[in-house]
Amino acid sequence: MKLTRRDVMQGAVMLGSMWAMGCATTGATGDAAPEAQGAKATKAGQPLNILILGGTKFLGPALVESARARGHTVTLFNRGKTNPGLFPDVEKLQGDRDPTKGEGLKALEGRKWDAVVDTSGYVPRIVKASAELLAPNVGQYVFVSSISVYKDLSKPGINESSLVATVDDPTTEDVGKHYGALKALCEQAAEAAMPGRALNIRPGLIVGPDDPTDRFTYWPVRVARGGDVLAPGDGQDPVQFIDARDLAAFIILGVEKRLAGVYNATGPTRSLSMREFLETTKTALGSDARFVWADVDFLTKQKVEPWSDMPVWMPRTGEEGGLGMTSIDKALAAGITFRPTADTVRDTVAWFKTEPAEHQAKLRAGLSPEREKEVLAALAQQGGKGPSVAG
Repeated sequence: MKLTRRDVMQGAVMLGSMWAMGCATTGATGDAAPEAQGAKATKAGQPLNILILGGTKFLGPALVESARARGHTVTLFNRGKTNPGLFPDVEKLQGDRDPTKGEGLKALEGRKWDAVVDTSGYVPRIVKASAELLAPNVGQYVFVSSISVYKDLSKPGINESSLVATVDDPTTEDVGKHYGALKALCEQAAEAAMPGRALNIRPGLIVGPDDPTDRFTYWPVRVARGGDVLAPGDGQDPVQFIDARDLAAFIILGVEKRLAGVYNATGPTRSLSMREFLETTKTALGSDARFVWADVDFLTKQKVEPWSDMPVWMPRTGEEGGLGMTSIDKALAAGITFRPTADTVRDTVAWFKTEPAEHQAKLRAGLSPEREKEVLAALAQQGGKGPSVAG
């Protein structure tokens, strides 16, 4: 089964407003895990003024909540179109990331902040404009990037020194086609504008409540429904992801510590297999799900794709085989922590139950119930493995 980087990442870009790619958890099977920074609600030693570019969807609100829980003051800059009533007591500045549109960045002129967190940068020209404007008056520029910046995702152990993707035309703004390469150029634009003061965070799959992509949500919702659940591969493929709340807490920690440079930010702390992830999900939800494991060759013949049809999962061989084995040693040394996978699973299901009926009726990722039944029937016809012992 062969997927290109564009196949893997494009879903994150084309869904709605392109809210960050990225999966969260910890020691996975309910083992005791360090408490996420954002859950402690302890105050920072020195209150800071933090500007967030974006801030009203998914990772943004998690950042606001984490920063305020630590005693920091937050200002939001966005177009005022997404969840405009959110955080009524937080200062909001209105404008456009693109300086050529409307009032552009005018609302930021002459203002001072200790740090800015850029959650909505995809085009180098636009990141360059905000970073250069803010450079004289801001101490640190935090750019939320992606592990998709890496040139070669086929091998395990990708770290911050691994080569990044490039694009022949650095002026292109085709994010759907050059997502990773453009994110890498955005990182470089931030560093060029604020040398030694840029912190580039490269998350993996970002998950949890409010996820607009459903790329993680599919599994808790499907497992909660129970019955025979189509599961991909042999169960041994590694998976990584980070809860948006844990990512937000690490970003705020990076601001407090004045970190600079590049940090991969995905989890859990130790290796997590697809089987362990699904078993943990089943246990957390008290489900009667029975996992039916289908190998890669069978799924290929059935045109069932990793990541889109089978979210979170990538086979450990192939062009993106190292995606679930990214090194996070540097972030761990800096203090990143992860809540238990079971907590993220339960919180995701609880949130999903509050979503509009049309969303609950149709997930944005994964197989539809009808398609899953077709594939399970085809597997049974060819003498498939049948339901595995799922605990």
